[in-house]
Amino acid sequence: MANGVTEPEAAQPVVPLRHPGTWVATAIVLLIVALAAYSVATNPAFEWPVVAQYMFDAEILTGLQRTLELTVAAMAMGLLLGTVLALMRLSQNRLLSTVSWAYIWFFRSVPVLVQLIFWYNFGALYASISFGVPFGPTLFTVNTNTLITPLFAALAGLGLSQSAYTAEVIRAGIVSVPAGQTRAALALGMRHLMIYRRIILPQAMRVIIPPVGNEVISMVKNTSLVSVIALAELLYTTQLIYSRTYQTIPLLIVASLWYLIIVSVLSLGQHFLERKFRHR
Repeated sequence: MANGVTEPEAAQPVVPLRHPGTWVATAIVLLIVALAAYSVATNPAFEWPVVAQYMFDAEILTGLQRTLELTVAAMAMGLLLGTVLALMRLSQNRLLSTVSWAYIWFFRSVPVLVQLIFWYNFGALYASISFGVPFGPTLFTVNTNTLITPLFAALAGLGLSQSAYTAEVIRAGIVSVPAGQTRAALALGMRHLMIYRRIILPQAMRVIIPPVGNEVISMVKNTSLVSVIALAELLYTTQLIYSRTYQTIPLLIVASLWYLIIVSVLSLGQHFLERKFRHR
């Protein structure tokens, strides 16, 4: 007997606890997945040869390019304006803070689809837009319908809405850094810009990157909304094709596969970026 444990007790093998229910559930799930995969692969209604035919079609790739361009441009606009709004929201100036709050409240409340349609029909409110000195002479005037093209309406609707969400993400990241670090840096004579660049932002990025990565993925999918204003991105391009060929299902599968590919690549990039900042 050693340490209060007899030899027979110490020699007993450890038998892992069995979970028969887990094995049964696993087998059922695998069976369902296999049946679904077999059905999708063998159902002629999916028209897989047509899917392969249009997967790298020139029109589809042009629409895909427009989707990626919209995503990059709208996210750049959202990040830039969102950063300004976040700093305004954290400002000690009551006016700046209130204006930022009102902007974020409005653009987070109105659905993106409504904003896109609104911007596309902005000419119904103002037939022309004038630029000049406030309460002074007008320098030049432009027709609203000429200025606000489908591309302009798409960028305005997507970018302005995105900036409201990004502002809250950035604000949350900045607030997550203990205020004592800012006070200590000020006591050492560091300027506010240097404090943000050297102390606050490197730590805030750990909080900012995951939700911003999710917003980028959401933006890829939200670009499909601009099809309602006849901008030829990926979804609208597929709609144009199947309106001619009546091959609706295979063309929608093509669009879905491209969205899956884009989101998968972005998710992988987000994973490595998060890991990089996690270990900094």
